[in-house]
Amino acid sequence: MYTVTSEIYKETNFQPVKSTNGKVVSKFQFRYPNDEVSSTTTCAMLDEDGDLAVKRKKIPNFDLDIIEIEHSEATELRLVGLQVWRGALLLADFCFHKRHEFVNKQILELGAGVGLTSIAAAIYVPKVVCTDVNIGGILNVIKANISRNQKLLKTRGQINVLECDFKTPFEQYSQELIKAIDESDVVVAADVIYDDDLTDAFIQILDNIFAREIVTRRKKNIYIALEKRYVFTVSELEAVAPMFEYFLKKSMNKKWRFEYIHTDFPQYFQYERCEHLILLQITNSS
Repeated sequence: MYTVTSEIYKETNFQPVKSTNGKVVSKFQFRYPNDEVSSTTTCAMLDEDGDLAVKRKKIPNFDLDIIEIEHSEATELRLVGLQVWRGALLLADFCFHKRHEFVNKQILELGAGVGLTSIAAAIYVPKVVCTDVNIGGILNVIKANISRNQKLLKTRGQINVLECDFKTPFEQYSQELIKAIDESDVVVAADVIYDDDLTDAFIQILDNIFAREIVTRRKKNIYIALEKRYVFTVSELEAVAPMFEYFLKKSMNKKWRFEYIHTDFPQYFQYERCEHLILLQITNSS
């Protein structure tokens, strides 16, 4: 059986500990943003003498914290969601970076894998819906990882876990999934473009999400993080990123607006942020 392994395990020591089920539990270290107190985070009151007093919101400091994630170290291609990939960490950074903008939003994650990005988002976002196709017991792994980090999330966001198979026709979506799509403002997905058939299915679900805008009149912002994986072809005599290029080709005639987000925003999680990471924002221009 052909297996694949995420590159990040060799680059950073996540202190993996073997679990009894053949997986490992890794510690993904992060630092909290150093928020500055502004007029929007203060509440004016009067003290005992009638003078103006300002109650300041508690601000996270530079102390480090950890998200513990159970995951596989190597899998066959169809089960790569059981690993942690670089795009998930980039999206986690992005959710931290956009924390003030996302604070009153609902986030829907597609192809969430073992749930790292959803857990990170829930530190600042009140409601996150975490979805993936239920193969390899992945939904149970997500739920276990949420429970594992409950202390971190106790007074923060709420995470709901639902199944979402990209290849399922919209007519067969559960009512819970349709409701999650309709109520979400932000949709995120990391490293879900690695197979042509899956990419076609992913494009279809984006079409379905944008179609719901017409019904709900609720605008969606979709963010896709991925790592371009280059291969050298003899025919072209150059290095190409076929999966990413296939996605762009198949999306060419869509009425979508693409915007490349610069990935020079602050890094909060510990990992190697390589130059081949891409972050796309997609909105419906129709």
